[in-house]
Amino acid sequence: MPAAGVANAEPASGDISRSTAAHVDRVDSVTDRELTMHVYSPAMDRTVRLDVIRPADASGPRPVLYLLNGAGGGEDAATWQQQTDVREFFDDKDVNVVIPVGGAYSYYTDWQQDDQVLGRQRWTTFLTEELPPVLDQALGTSGRNAIAGMSMSGGSALALAADAPDLYQAVAAYSGCAQTSSEPGQNYVELVVHLGGGDVENMWGPVGGPEWIARDVTLNAEKLRGKALYISSGGGLPGPHEFSSAPNPVDYAVLGTIEAAVSQCNERLRNTLDGLGIEATYDLRPDGTHSWGYWQDALHDSWPMIAAAIGG
Repeated sequence: MPAAGVANAEPASGDISRSTAAHVDRVDSVTDRELTMHVYSPAMDRTVRLDVIRPADASGPRPVLYLLNGAGGGEDAATWQQQTDVREFFDDKDVNVVIPVGGAYSYYTDWQQDDQVLGRQRWTTFLTEELPPVLDQALGTSGRNAIAGMSMSGGSALALAADAPDLYQAVAAYSGCAQTSSEPGQNYVELVVHLGGGDVENMWGPVGGPEWIARDVTLNAEKLRGKALYISSGGGLPGPHEFSSAPNPVDYAVLGTIEAAVSQCNERLRNTLDGLGIEATYDLRPDGTHSWGYWQDALHDSWPMIAAAIGG
């Protein structure tokens, strides 16, 4: 049975077969404001879990914020729910927060080939084509959307917005690198995919090939025009969250190095957007590492901009 306030979005008798149409498989209530939805993806031929935070006031149509997890895809402990105050932060806000669970090391993109380890990945198709109409019906949304991501999914959020320019009114990228045509950007993508045991050439073909160039958001930045954009990253130096938590020096060195590389990607993106006259809000700091404290801060800081764009 659907949870309270959630419509049954499964195809009715006589509609397209359940095996070929995206549909809600089931909905489980977690709390009075939290749901776990399971939505079938024809493109990946599997059911995808979605953690959903419902609006404070669900009496009318509300927008959707798609909030993506990082490299682990929400399948590990590195999630918005476990590492930040996301539940408390959205407690008084009128927006549906939808957090997909799955897609570890996938870059939330459509892979050219199924991978021996990571399997079939068709996340662009699922997130931009299959899922939105199902959610619009099931949650009774306003039809206005934003997407945000951190680390791996920061670049993915920008890429998904470029792939589906009419779907999202706002995009936020926290410590993401959306540059895939340069050697540093390619090295970063390779590292992430290899961490998951995947073959990166199954994703976009040979490294440096045409698809890698085509996926580079800095080369497709015109598609971001007219959206509310928020881009943040640190410079890798110790910042307030390092001083407050006293991390292991080895961890700090690694996280600082990653963030310094990400910062270079975002400076290039900023130069590109400035050159095209595309407005964006930036928080590109000299300090801060690749870590959750800064992503929580960035979510808080970017929310007013996102809310203004989608009506949350």
